Amino acid sequence: MLVINFWIVISTSDQIYDDVSLISHQKVGLVLGTSRYASKGVKNEFFEERIDAASRLFKIGKISHILVSGDNRSVYYNEPRDMLNALKERGIPEEVITLDYAGLRTLDSVVRCHQVFGQSQFIIVSQQFHLYRALFIANHYGLKATGYLSSESGSKFTFKISLREFIARPLALFDLYIWNRQPKFSQDYAPIG
Repeated sequence: MLVINFWIVISTSDQIYDDVSLISHQKVGLVLGTSRYASKGVKNEFFEERIDAASRLFKIGKISHILVSGDNRSVYYNEPRDMLNALKERGIPEEVITLDYAGLRTLDSVVRCHQVFGQSQFIIVSQQFHLYRALFIANHYGLKATGYLSSESGSKFTFKISLREFIARPLALFDLYIWNRQPKFSQDYAPIG
């Protein structure tokens, strides 16, 4: 597992940027979903950082459109809707935001960005620990993705998150090379732009 983690991190590190001036313009920025609130109703720092980063990319003209992709397992839990509302609160017009309600996993979000929304080049917005895996998936599918760090200062990287990613990265490799997993939901082709 250690070797797989090392390989995934090393193979994608040069695709991750924390300096927005170094990023080339892409039509779409893909924001990977997470819960708006952490335990006990406290705002989730990762959610806020991703929304701030996507807003920053849009406002300085690095992206023209934002695809928010996440889980909406119930009427009470809807990551894309929460991301839409948070982006609107930051002054991003609703007409430049597309919601992907079937981004149940990172694999689903990245693959659907291409297969459903027609993007082969895009910027992925998330925290560094998450970007390694997302970019590894994009690379496997031959997509030209760049990662933009949603936090230049570095978020709280807890033992729980470290352990989760340590396990998730090898699982991503198995998903791609052994099990040939595809997104859980497909839909009609609905390209952005």
